[in-house]
Amino acid sequence: MYLTQGLHRSVQQNPDGIAVIGESGDVTFRQLEGRVARIGGGLRGLGVRSGDRIGMLATNCAQYVEFTFACPWIGAVASPVNNRWSLDEMVFQIEDAGISVLFVDAPRLAQALELRDRCPLLETVICFDGTAPTSGVVDYERLIDSGEPVSDVRADPDSLAVLMYTGGTTGRPKGVMLSARQILTSAFGALASVGFPNAAERCLHIAPLFHLAAFAGMIQQSMLGATHVVIGDFTVEGLVETIAAKQITMTTLVPTMVPWMLDYAERTGASLGSLRYIGYGAAPMPEAVLTRLLAALPHVKLRQGYGMTELGPVATILRDEDHHDRDHPERLRSVGRAAAHAEVVVVNKDGVEQPRGKVGEVVVRGAHVMIGYWNNPVETQKALQDGWMHTGDMGYMDEHGYLFLVDRLKDMIVSGGENVYSAEVEAVIHRHEAIASCAVIGVPDRVWGERVHA
Repeated sequence: MYLTQGLHRSVQQNPDGIAVIGESGDVTFRQLEGRVARIGGGLRGLGVRSGDRIGMLATNCAQYVEFTFACPWIGAVASPVNNRWSLDEMVFQIEDAGISVLFVDAPRLAQALELRDRCPLLETVICFDGTAPTSGVVDYERLIDSGEPVSDVRADPDSLAVLMYTGGTTGRPKGVMLSARQILTSAFGALASVGFPNAAERCLHIAPLFHLAAFAGMIQQSMLGATHVVIGDFTVEGLVETIAAKQITMTTLVPTMVPWMLDYAERTGASLGSLRYIGYGAAPMPEAVLTRLLAALPHVKLRQGYGMTELGPVATILRDEDHHDRDHPERLRSVGRAAAHAEVVVVNKDGVEQPRGKVGEVVVRGAHVMIGYWNNPVETQKALQDGWMHTGDMGYMDEHGYLFLVDRLKDMIVSGGENVYSAEVEAVIHRHEAIASCAVIGVPDRVWGERVHA
């Protein structure tokens, strides 16, 4: 059980099939395997060894797919960097994780060079722009061309494979340690819960790949031999036009994107007819939006996933059948039931399971739960208690096991699928000389799910 397993399987079964459709053209599974092996060789030539942390600072792109496989190919640890973070937050991750090599796209090269200046452990910057005119920057394609292909090490499935940074109650990022076994347990458990799509799927990656849901989703879809279609920064035009032009059959969206997508398609007449599956999550889907989506695309199977980075990331699934259950319309307000691999319970403050219908904290146990937080035993001990991951989310479970979320213990606002931390916003507001004190909360918003209110 290793993260490159899907690539090997696809090369064995469909070597000339299209693995990646990117802005620079198509790449077959055989070509992808060769490029990954040479990237691995190039990284070895730069001194990267098993267990070293490798960063990626970029929008979604074909190189992200190669990065996803190249890191485990040589036993390195993938640590994607949120390109929406402030420079200080990026510095924290790079220093905390000890990232020694950073892949970067051309628009963020200046940022990467500043990070290198501020982070002594960051030795090498590898840029995708094809020229690398800046001194000390390695050109991505030249790295591949010069790299001797190396064999896949097929690392221990229980060793650290991915170090994904996420926020906590104070807003300070925490490094979530995940093994291949944990990520694949979540991937297979989710598939078992909803049914297996076929290998002919074309998956559009529109959600940022620096989030585990998208990153792990790519690995999951690779296990099925699907084709990855990647585009850069999200625009509704790019989303809808790519679905139509590339005949996309599967994608995952945050709820904020859904009304924009439907509005654009209605306004322009662009076709969404190729879609067969839409996954959604990261924030609650307003019931009115969900009802509209069901009416607009009745042929599409919908799946909602609930979880968190610490859970690899899936805990519960709301299946397509649940979206159409006329006897239980209230289930559209739920996040579904425990996925096949997960044990999900609602407990009180003493850790005792709550009766059905009574609100408590959602806790999760299973082989998909994280190893712990990197360099942070105190927070690890708080989060993991007797094998249970304490999510900080409040909810209740009905008599059929459907989980309904009502609030969060964590000091966090979810807006457009992104986590916004009250403490960080308050800190910025407090810098203004006219502000004596402030408090920041999240308030409901029909478009964003929540918006920041001070």
